[in-house]
Amino acid sequence: MIIWVNGTFGAGKSTACRELVELLPGSTLFDPEEVGALLRRIVPGRRMAEVRDFQELPAWRSLVTEAAAALLGEVPGTLVVPMTLLRESYRDEIFGALAARGLPVHHFVLHAEETILRERIALSEEVPGDPAASERCRRWRLAHLPAYQEAQAWMHRDACVLDTAGLTPRQVARTLAALVKEGVARCPIVRGTDSADDTVAAAVLLFDEDDRVLLVDPVYKPDWEFPGGVVERGEAPTLAAVREAAEELGLRLDQEELRLLAVDWEPRVGSRRGGIRLVYDGGRLTAAQRAGLRLPPDELRDWRFVTLEEAGQLLSAGRHRRLAGALAARGQGTPSYLEAGRPAARGVGSGW
Repeated sequence: MIIWVNGTFGAGKSTACRELVELLPGSTLFDPEEVGALLRRIVPGRRMAEVRDFQELPAWRSLVTEAAAALLGEVPGTLVVPMTLLRESYRDEIFGALAARGLPVHHFVLHAEETILRERIALSEEVPGDPAASERCRRWRLAHLPAYQEAQAWMHRDACVLDTAGLTPRQVARTLAALVKEGVARCPIVRGTDSADDTVAAAVLLFDEDDRVLLVDPVYKPDWEFPGGVVERGEAPTLAAVREAAEELGLRLDQEELRLLAVDWEPRVGSRRGGIRLVYDGGRLTAAQRAGLRLPPDELRDWRFVTLEEAGQLLSAGRHRRLAGALAARGQGTPSYLEAGRPAARGVGSGW
């Protein structure tokens, strides 16, 4: 389990998390700042000059996930992570990768009004014994307060918010421990898995009157997706596609009207599972069906109809190739077999 404590600089994350580790037996403190410090030492200066903050480095976001998973492999239990994430896309990327590993995440935001934050920052001694360095740190933290104000909309919607005004670090830690026990901050989309094997997944493509395809924006993934998901044990793939359309969109589809467009073998990448991906044609949605679409707020943020070209800006490269192959098969009226989104067999046609 991971307890991710978010919030701007000066909210008291580090001190509260040190107290929390003392309260939770078997817990370990993991500060992603140390990953950033490592990258500052080993990434060439020319690359570091291109970013304003180490969080902008894809390597940092990837290594944070890998390090968290590796630590839990070494010392199973609870990982307490005090880390500011002000960009929703970074939260999506990191939490999505943790979700892919089946790691439950409890997401908190420690909050205080700006006047309190400014007072805390002004009184802090960031680098003991080095007044000049401390002043630089204080200026840097103050400069990031506007970014926190802008980020509050998604952060306060996504996480369990705890106002720390008037609370000691020990009181904050005790409150966090109680909230973790209640489960109120657990990210609903981060689910455990009973298998590390490759999977079978089913997706359904839905179209508007201009033949644009519907994509959805998952809460904890950096890229958009097709409606669909993993086929459960003993479930037919067509039934999985129907079930996912109902769960994700509130849409009732007829299993018998689905038409198979493509079978794609997705290779395993690192710890991310691969497997067989089936893509179905769910047909065109009427105006009434489009008006009736309903998204589960804990899983999906948005939906939209896009062209194949527009989808290239939203989907991962592999999924965009899969979409292109499925749309080509739709135009030809014949299912296609793909591997990593690329045509891999000749002669697939009316014999299916």
